Amino acid sequence: MSYLTLDPKETPTPQLQVYLQGAIAPRPIAFASTVDKNGIVNLSPFSFFNMFSTKPPILIFSPSRGVRDNTTKHTLQNVAEVPEVVISIVNYSMVEQASLASCEYPKGVNEFIKAGLTELSSMRVKPPRVAESPASFECKVNQVVSLGGEGGAGNLIICEVLLAHFKESILDASKNIDPQKLDAVARMGGDFYCRAYGENVFPVPKPNTKLGIGFDQLPISIRNSKVLSGNDLARLANVEKLPDFKNLMSLSPQDEEELHRAAKMLLAEGKTDEAWKVLLN
Repeated sequence: MSYLTLDPKETPTPQLQVYLQGAIAPRPIAFASTVDKNGIVNLSPFSFFNMFSTKPPILIFSPSRGVRDNTTKHTLQNVAEVPEVVISIVNYSMVEQASLASCEYPKGVNEFIKAGLTELSSMRVKPPRVAESPASFECKVNQVVSLGGEGGAGNLIICEVLLAHFKESILDASKNIDPQKLDAVARMGGDFYCRAYGENVFPVPKPNTKLGIGFDQLPISIRNSKVLSGNDLARLANVEKLPDFKNLMSLSPQDEEELHRAAKMLLAEGKTDEAWKVLLN
């Protein structure tokens, strides 16, 4: 198997950035709204973003220094003056507006206006929320960590959530967030995005309260299957106890392959128990 191997110290920053952002994806997108010491509002989208703690609730995003000119973003300058930020989640209905807001407008230009978005007053912090966003988080900035002084270096803005807002329209009957209603988008490499909607959203059972038996405990005939994929085997190996598989020993290769294909179809439908039953018959 061949690989393209890059040494960051020997690779031009723009080229390295293309490969890193292309491979480390998808990345959720945060709108960060900030104000400077004069109260002038700035809004910028960031895909170097995620949550990193629940208690305390911590979100982190990173405005990188310009790769070409080593400039710093207005967002970074603003939080140094007013250590507050509102993180607003970007979904499919506003992804083009988020892209427009990413333009490098001069300082003092309000990206809310440029991108056709609506300012909504916050309750605990000075920067406004994005009214169109399905979820917003009013935060105080606990710390800014510089990762370097050269172009492309990040600056981790560590934010503590003071107040969280979720639109009722994205909640299900149990008041949990419905991913289909959230319709989140994420950044890929280059000009590409992806959408967490429809068949692109799927469940994977969590082994939080049990221990799966693991690949090593699967019968050899199943573990070495030419039909079942790694994902298929992982689903089968996520049971707490290995079912009786004595009937597997007498199967012909043709019969075994047929059963594996039938089991694979059931696994694709999330029917793990039924898949095991097929494999045992």
